[in-house]
Amino acid sequence: MEWRDEGALLSVRRHGESAAIIEIFTARHGRHAGVVRGGAGRRMAPLLQPGAQLDVTWRARLEDHLGHYTVEPLRQRAAGLMGERTALLALSSVCALLGFTLPERQPQPALYAATTALLDELAAPGWPLAYLRWEMLLLEQSGFGLDLGRCAVTGSREDLAYVSPRTGRAVSRAGAGDWAGRLLPLPACLMGQGPADASDLRDGFAVTGHFLANRLAPALGERPLPGARARLVRVLAP
Repeated sequence: MEWRDEGALLSVRRHGESAAIIEIFTARHGRHAGVVRGGAGRRMAPLLQPGAQLDVTWRARLEDHLGHYTVEPLRQRAAGLMGERTALLALSSVCALLGFTLPERQPQPALYAATTALLDELAAPGWPLAYLRWEMLLLEQSGFGLDLGRCAVTGSREDLAYVSPRTGRAVSRAGAGDWAGRLLPLPACLMGQGPADASDLRDGFAVTGHFLANRLAPALGERPLPGARARLVRVLAP
């Protein structure tokens, strides 16, 4: 079995004396693991940093084997973010959430395209909103997308101000009534409207965080969300 693909490195762990097992989010093969001979050595280890874009060739005797990777670095991302602590936290959060969420060996073309675009954008201003929208896409692609098009109570598209923590549907101010205090605030930026200030980001991360922790994570087992996301949110939207 053999194929060649490109992808973003999600994680690295030592395997034996000098090898490493890496997980890559590839364009056509989804999240896929394999062994890199010498991956923990002096020459390769600095190149195998989470977030790096790699050209990889995977080989195995059988399709369900772990297999081995031959890797060719295309571009480093973490090195370009040195001194940008918050951006590095975002890179770590993206890699950790993908490793936590994605099923193995299942292509995710829309999420892959959005992920590589976001990782490349972390060196530019304005990336926090792009990251928040990426979390929305992650929920959608995982089967827990939010329905923010119209009010769940009145059917109106106007004055949408809340999200139901139970259903993930938008609720207008009129539709919320006395239940407003039990709903999650809905910032306009989650609906693709305008920029986002610190308050909008805080509300947006509260929404995505609720559904990541209370819908997505339980569906995947007993593990909690990766701590990398909480560390990012504490800095980005305190």
